[in-house]
Amino acid sequence: METAATADTSPRIAILIPAFNEEAVVGQVVAAIRECVAYPVIVIDDASTDATRDIAKAAGATVIPLPDQLGAWGATQTGMRYALRHGFDMVLTMDADGQHEPRWLTALLAPILDGRTDVAIGTCTERGSTMRRIAWVLMKSTSGLRLEDVTSGFRAYNRAALVTLSQWQATLLDYQDIGVLLLLESRGLRIQDVSVTMRERQAGASRVFYSWLMVVHYMLHTLLLGFTKRPMRTSNGSDPNSGEASQ
Repeated sequence: METAATADTSPRIAILIPAFNEEAVVGQVVAAIRECVAYPVIVIDDASTDATRDIAKAAGATVIPLPDQLGAWGATQTGMRYALRHGFDMVLTMDADGQHEPRWLTALLAPILDGRTDVAIGTCTERGSTMRRIAWVLMKSTSGLRLEDVTSGFRAYNRAALVTLSQWQATLLDYQDIGVLLLLESRGLRIQDVSVTMRERQAGASRVFYSWLMVVHYMLHTLLLGFTKRPMRTSNGSDPNSGEASQ
């Protein structure tokens, strides 16, 4: 029988990084994480056509290779399901392009470990161009979300959030922002902003917003989703971010 001295009650934590054709920087990202924290790094290779998979593995990451491209959210959800199957209690998600700074990982985890929230979002409003700030205002207006940075992929999730986002309802989503956040709120989960700094993308161009046509598609899709799903709330009608929702 385990004694109080031998039992390890620390939560198991993993870092998930969806990656598509990020051979120029993914190795540096994994190495920088390993210098800051000792958590396992899991790179979900979204059917890259370059050396992303091999470079991530050489840097010390566990790599999940996808045979078909699922997009950033589909790859992230794959990582979440993997984490649950392998007994992890919490995950942090980061981009593979070097924008997210590993030195903020412990700050993201803190409010979850303290029991103050279920999901923490690394918020950096300073990164917002005029167009991005307008987009944030529109997204929050249509969805009713009161978070500062609804598009940040730099996040921490506890087990309850992982279970929610591993279900089929989340598979129907195309992006990780409005739909994911509203789904979490509808299950009574608390979401909290954590101020961080971010860098510019370290190499290449955005894998999502690679043309104005994709930007328009994303905005129309996201605003419509926010408007139609806005009524989703907890069963007792409380706002999960007001501190009144149950844990």
